[in-house]
Amino acid sequence: MKRLFLIALLLLAGVSAFCKDSLSVFYRIRLDQDIDQSAQRFVVLGLEKAAEADADYVILDINTYGGAVNAADSIRNAILRYKKPVIAYVNMQAASAGALISIACDSIYMRTGSSIGAATVVNQTGEVAPDKYQSFMRGMMRATAKANGRNPEIAESMVDTANVLSLTPDEAMQVGYCEGTAADAIEVARIVSGGNEFIIREMEDDMTWLDRLIQFLLNPLLQSIFMMMIVGGIFVEIRTPGIGLPLLTALIGALLYFAPGYLGHLVSYWEILLFIVGLVLIAMEIFVIPGFGVCGIAGIIAVVVSLAFAMVDNAELFHWDGTLNLEPVLMPVGIVIISSAAAIFGSVWIVRKLYDTRSFDHIALRQSLTAEEGFTGVISGLETLVGQEVTVFTDMRPSGKVMTMDGRILEASLRFGGYAAKGETLKVVSSEQGRLYCEPTV
Repeated sequence: MKRLFLIALLLLAGVSAFCKDSLSVFYRIRLDQDIDQSAQRFVVLGLEKAAEADADYVILDINTYGGAVNAADSIRNAILRYKKPVIAYVNMQAASAGALISIACDSIYMRTGSSIGAATVVNQTGEVAPDKYQSFMRGMMRATAKANGRNPEIAESMVDTANVLSLTPDEAMQVGYCEGTAADAIEVARIVSGGNEFIIREMEDDMTWLDRLIQFLLNPLLQSIFMMMIVGGIFVEIRTPGIGLPLLTALIGALLYFAPGYLGHLVSYWEILLFIVGLVLIAMEIFVIPGFGVCGIAGIIAVVVSLAFAMVDNAELFHWDGTLNLEPVLMPVGIVIISSAAAIFGSVWIVRKLYDTRSFDHIALRQSLTAEEGFTGVISGLETLVGQEVTVFTDMRPSGKVMTMDGRILEASLRFGGYAAKGETLKVVSSEQGRLYCEPTV
C-alpha cells in the first residue's frame, strides 16, 4: 500500500514538473519613452536578461512618438539578431523611430485606437530633414520589412515626406503589418500561447540597483549637463590659472558622462582614451607650446569626436557591406557643439558674476590686481598729462615722485637728468611705460 502511495506521489510530481516546464514564458520590456541612448541601453539590456531567463517570447510594449534615428537603429539591430521571437505590442503610439522598432519585431499586435507609422526624419525644431536623411531612413525601413517578410513599399511610405503613411490597427492588418488587436500585453500572451498556460516576467523585476543608476545617468538631459560641466570646467580653468574647483568639476563631469556608457557597453575604451589625449594636447598647447596652433586644434577635435562617438553605438558606424557610415554621428556632433557653446557662454557669464566677489578667490586665482586693492604696476592713460604742469612731491635725483593738478602722485624722471627739489614746478613733456618725463618750466 505504501509502495503504491509513493508511486502516485512520484507520478504527480512528474506531471507537475512537466506542466511547469511546458508553460510559455513571456518576457515584457516596456518602451514608453523617447528613443535615445537611454532607451537603447534599456532594450538591449532587456533582451540580454530575457535570454538569461530562457524566455520563449519577448513582448516589447511600445508607446513612443520616436526619437533619435541612431538609437532606433541600434535597437532594430539587437531585435533582428535576437534568436527567439520578439513581439511588438503597440500600446497607443509607435511613431517615427517607434515604427522602425516595431517592424523589426517578428510579429505586431496593436491596441484599439493605436497607430503605427509617420517615420519621416525631422530635426529638433520639427522641420523635415534633408533628403539624404530621408533616403537613409527609407533604406532602413525597406530592409527591416524585408527581413520579416513584410511589404517594403508600405514601410517606405511611412517615410514619404509628401504623403506620410500612418496605419490604424485595421489598416495595418489589411496590409500585413499587424497580426491582431489586444487590450493589453496579457491578452497578447494569451493569443500567442494558443490559450495554454503562460507566465509573464517583467524586466523591471530583474534590474539591479546598478542597472537603475546607469539608466538614470544616461538620461539625455543629464548627459548634456555632464557635457557642459566638462567643457565649462576646462574653459574656466584655462581662464583662471591654478588648479581648483573648475578642473574638479570637469573631471566629475567626464566621469559621469563616460562611466555609465562604458558600464552599459555603449562606450568603448578608445573613446575614453581619445578624450584623454585631447585634454593632454590642449594642456600642452596652453602651458608648453607658445601661441595656439596645430596641437590645440587637434586637441579640441579629439575632445569633440570622443564626446560625439560616445553617444553612438559603434556597431552603427559600419554598413552591412563593411563601408563606413557617418550618418549616425552627425546629430551627436551637433549636440556636442551646441552644448559646448552653451557651456562656454555660461562659464563667461558665471565668471563675470563671481569675479566681483571675494568668494571667487576660493575658487581660482584672479587674473588682475587693481590699484584700488593696494597693488601697483604699469599705469596707463598718462598721455593726457603731456603739456600739463606738476609739482615735485619728493626730491628728484633725477627720478622721484610728482603730484598732478588732480592730486595723483606718480613716478617721474627729469628728461635730461639733474636735480629738482620738492615743491618745484615741472612741465610734463612725455610719458613712457607708466612713467612721466618732465622738464623745468621757463
